[in-house]
Amino acid sequence: MQKKERWLKFRHQVVVKLLRPTFGLFVRWKYGITIEKFDQQGDRPYLIIMNHQTAFDQFFVGVTFHRPVYYVASEDLFSMGWVSDLIRYLVEPIPIKKQTLDLQAVKNCIKVAREGGTICLAPEGNRTFHGKTLYMKPGIASLVKKLGLPLAIFRIEGGYGVQPRWSDVVRKGNMRSFVSRVVEPEEYASMTNDELFQLIKQELWVDEAQVTGSFRHKKNAEFLERAMYVCPWCGLTTFESHDDIIYCTKCGRKIRHLPTKTLEGVDCEFPHRFVADWYDWQCDYINHTDLRTLTEKPVYEETARLSRVYAYKTKKLLKKQATVRLYGDRITVDERVFHFDTAGAVVVLGKNKLNIYDGNEILQLKGSKRFNALKYVHFFHRYQNIKAGEKNEFLGL
Repeated sequence: MQKKERWLKFRHQVVVKLLRPTFGLFVRWKYGITIEKFDQQGDRPYLIIMNHQTAFDQFFVGVTFHRPVYYVASEDLFSMGWVSDLIRYLVEPIPIKKQTLDLQAVKNCIKVAREGGTICLAPEGNRTFHGKTLYMKPGIASLVKKLGLPLAIFRIEGGYGVQPRWSDVVRKGNMRSFVSRVVEPEEYASMTNDELFQLIKQELWVDEAQVTGSFRHKKNAEFLERAMYVCPWCGLTTFESHDDIIYCTKCGRKIRHLPTKTLEGVDCEFPHRFVADWYDWQCDYINHTDLRTLTEKPVYEETARLSRVYAYKTKKLLKKQATVRLYGDRITVDERVFHFDTAGAVVVLGKNKLNIYDGNEILQLKGSKRFNALKYVHFFHRYQNIKAGEKNEFLGL
């Protein structure tokens, strides 16, 4: 009988010992972050759950914990050919398909836990576009109990101010990461799943509007149009940004993004103080839009780079400039139609990539630097909610 291969490898310990000091210096230099020390109470494994604010959150965790950490990571990380192979070899992340019930990912977490490994995951499943902790599925409580590891809750504050998901630049400002609480298995075993879930939500909740301080860069507003596509004055639109100004291409009104993360109108009164306020209003606008009235003509039309993703392997470029159209009930890519009735999922990755899951096929769209992938996700979820006759207002992010 063939012996099952272990997930944990000796080389992972070597990699951590060699790279941890370098990564510690790098993230402190790049983000100016304060990484608070944590008493790990000996050499024992943990299940680490964190809020997700920047592309380097995993590095903050890795610097805090001395053992190798096995991160639950999006399948996109595993579709980059030899780069993915190298990452697998060095640190062996646990792959998961976004916005789906990935039972294999759960099985892999159980395997790592049984082998004595430390696991890290972000229950939000995505980085925030607006500075507030995102929706989390209640099933995280069940997973915590199933793994049976000490639960370390890891908070990141100021990450959105330093580098919002929609931005390409790092601002100067205060940022910190720390373990806010450890919950022992004996403690959470006595809780109901809902009690544990509420505890996790409370400990991970961060509203960046409440994180004071100044976050400075001359390009404070640049690429905010990756998150925003509804104008308070003229509705569905497109935006363009330059330096600290973003403006609506329909009505021309301008909004300035200040170092305090607040917004102000330029020669006009802007109704929202923070990006999160504007984003919440944008979602409310979509949730009160009957998409069934937007099926005759495309609401948006743009071009994007089209690739086919071979899950956990690689990507193949299909076309450098495909024409993408968004309707109230479907997405079309050139001649192909992806109806919201049959599409398995529509997911935003990174800053401006969009994955469409159609049966066993995964197609990825990557637009220009100003490409807004969020609107496709919002339309898809809004359509699903209308179809189900539910009052659910969750729009996928």
